[in-house]
Amino acid sequence: MHNGYLSLQQRAWLKQRARSWLWRSELPTWLLMGVIYGGWFSVMLNWQILGHMPATLLLIVFTTWYMSLQHELIHGHPTRWPRVNQLFGTLPLAVWYPYGLYRDSHLAHHRNHTLTEPDEDPETYYFSAARWAQLPRWQQQLIHLRNTFPGRLLLGPLLDIASTVGGMWQALRRGDRPATGMWLLHGALLALLFYWMAELGFSPLWYLLAVSYPALALTKVRSFYEHRAADDPLARSVNNEAAWPWRILFLNLNYHSVHHDLPGVPWYGLRPLYLRDREHYYQRNHGFRVAGYRVWLRLFWARPVSVNAHPGRSGEKTHE
Repeated sequence: MHNGYLSLQQRAWLKQRARSWLWRSELPTWLLMGVIYGGWFSVMLNWQILGHMPATLLLIVFTTWYMSLQHELIHGHPTRWPRVNQLFGTLPLAVWYPYGLYRDSHLAHHRNHTLTEPDEDPETYYFSAARWAQLPRWQQQLIHLRNTFPGRLLLGPLLDIASTVGGMWQALRRGDRPATGMWLLHGALLALLFYWMAELGFSPLWYLLAVSYPALALTKVRSFYEHRAADDPLARSVNNEAAWPWRILFLNLNYHSVHHDLPGVPWYGLRPLYLRDREHYYQRNHGFRVAGYRVWLRLFWARPVSVNAHPGRSGEKTHE
């Protein structure tokens, strides 16, 4: 954990928690891995008994949950050894990107002083003012559509996939050995996974279109307006007081400001930490708090959130 504590009292409280058997054993994360892997493979093995549509819906949930698990693995859980954690997250159940690529991109995203800034934050939705002005009108309209809540779910994954494939092609062209190795391993594992699915009679194409894409869309619920441009880096991440099904699915990453302050805190520690210091976090991130994803749905059903041209360090901090 970096030095993002609210107070010495909070630091002492966290250290006490970290010494407890539950936190030291990482038992919740080990159990979570068992449930996710066991659930995904059980559904796939028994899809004909369950029925095509029930199995598809369950696979969407388990695949989304697996992506949340991959995030936890990146942040050093359940073991202190990154290579061991990587073994638990390398299976391409989410299809579209290698674990190593996600790991490198996400850790770069956690440089809080450059959070949201174009050309610095690899996960930002913002463009530089110059780049935004260069986009043709139809591309700007497409971005505005993506920045509505339904557009983020329906269109966002497609644009992300296109960007990822473009990045893969560029890595291959310039001979980027580490990236090429990630993609080759990912492709080999994906081919084996699809072959096994086909042997079970489950269409890999159906998995791509009806499981993996909707699972990626579900992750866009969590990341919708997760960050905003603000002068103070501490005010750039939201705390979303989501309902319990979302908290479980996203492993409490809805408390995103807390996570960015203390990325080493395990998923089961984020909610107690947030509830303990709820009002302090409200002050710390300048009131960037929302009462559940339904608020974003209501506000941005047809109106896009203003995440396009980055306003710069002196920009307005608005929800427009």
